[in-house]
Amino acid sequence: MLKIKYDHASIKTKRKAVRESLWRESKNIKSGTMDCISPLDLHILYEHYDKIFFKSWFRDNFKGQILYELSPRMTKSAGKTKCPKNIGQMQPDEVKVIIAIGVDFFFKYNQLVGSKNVCGLETHNGLEALQIVFEHELIHVLEFLLFHTSSCNKQRFKETAKNIFGHSQSHHHIPTNLTLAREKYGINIGDKVQFVFKDKPLTGLLVNVTKRATVMVENLAGEYVDKNGTKYEKYYVPLERLAKAR
Repeated sequence: MLKIKYDHASIKTKRKAVRESLWRESKNIKSGTMDCISPLDLHILYEHYDKIFFKSWFRDNFKGQILYELSPRMTKSAGKTKCPKNIGQMQPDEVKVIIAIGVDFFFKYNQLVGSKNVCGLETHNGLEALQIVFEHELIHVLEFLLFHTSSCNKQRFKETAKNIFGHSQSHHHIPTNLTLAREKYGINIGDKVQFVFKDKPLTGLLVNVTKRATVMVENLAGEYVDKNGTKYEKYYVPLERLAKAR
């Protein structure tokens, strides 16, 4: 399996074939723009990647299960593969591997213009980005099954990802919510920001951005206290409701 190697043209053709197969079979994804996805869509991707890129190796050799998670809480990593630590001691049909996908990266793909590089490859829409992230996770799955360990920082992973999918890097440059905060809304961690809560304007300090922004607002009855004794109330605010305080 690790001896598979495709040239650039073949990879593009195969990736397009996977994409078109998804369009035919998915009830949610019919173009490159994504606003809805289900675990079944990831399973469809898996089946066609296995057939088109891996020559049905997973179907013929993997007796366990791949499960899929769609997470709106993943704000730094667009994909993650979870494997039992004792996989080497498990029976083949007992193994369950989870591929988790951070869906917001792909739903918000078009909110910023500019280059959106994923694993060293330029992408043009949310579905292309999802495909390449999914490819990355499939290499993790392959390594876990063959070697019971996997690291995208190791040479074996990098060579396998390059040979099969043409990846030259192991990370992405899809906009995160923090990127959106900086580039679209002009706010950053540490800035004073304004927002309206229950028709009342509030001003506070932006301390974190994940799925939503975390804003600390001074309040004498607040439950959070800094080292100077100042009390705060914590608010979780959608980015689009924030403005930089003047």
